[in-house]
Amino acid sequence: MTIPAPASLLRLLLCGTLLIAPGALGQTTTATTTKPPQAKHKPTPVVQPHGATHPQKPPAKPAAASPLPAPAPAPVPAPAEPPKPTEADNAKGSNTGLPLPRFAALRSDEVNLRAGPGTRYPIDWIYKRRELPVEILREFEVWRLVQDPEGTKGWVHQATLTGRRSFVVTAKDATLRREAQDSASPVAILKAGVIGHIRSCQATSEWCQVQTGDYRGYLKRSQFWGTLPGEAVAG
Repeated sequence: MTIPAPASLLRLLLCGTLLIAPGALGQTTTATTTKPPQAKHKPTPVVQPHGATHPQKPPAKPAAASPLPAPAPAPVPAPAEPPKPTEADNAKGSNTGLPLPRFAALRSDEVNLRAGPGTRYPIDWIYKRRELPVEILREFEVWRLVQDPEGTKGWVHQATLTGRRSFVVTAKDATLRREAQDSASPVAILKAGVIGHIRSCQATSEWCQVQTGDYRGYLKRSQFWGTLPGEAVAG
């Protein structure tokens, strides 16, 4: 290829049509790439929570147009209050005879927490987290007074609960280990809000065998919520 004269070169540059073949200027450039070094050790996986952990307020009803004045309705009697618990109620449930308090888990992704034991009571919160552990404090017919990990209390229907034991991580970074000791190798780092299943706990041990997703190992009781102090949980 013939290199254009300076004047011709200027015209071609202005027109934007100059083409220079490789090697025309006597130089070539070769691009090389270098692969990054491979990590020698696999990092410990970090498990993040999924879904809403905290209850949500029910949506407010839209304001309706102001109707014409109507006669005042007859007063409706207030819902009957559940009987106050006695010392015997604090030991066993009045309906099931099971120990109180005890733990259960939410059965579905939408559970209504009501102000009292019945559908006539208003909904205070809506839980959007299946298998979130709750502590059953009282029983009234088919209703259970529960407390969630944040300390919120209210009534839920027994059909919305399951006896399968679960836990929720409360520590900022909880290390799931292969053995029940601090020196054991880590399996995963569990972030606060992660939910899993309790497989077993010995009454005299500060460790519980748990599972979340595909990760199984031992977690300290002080790093999660879902058991009573010193409680033994069978697998």
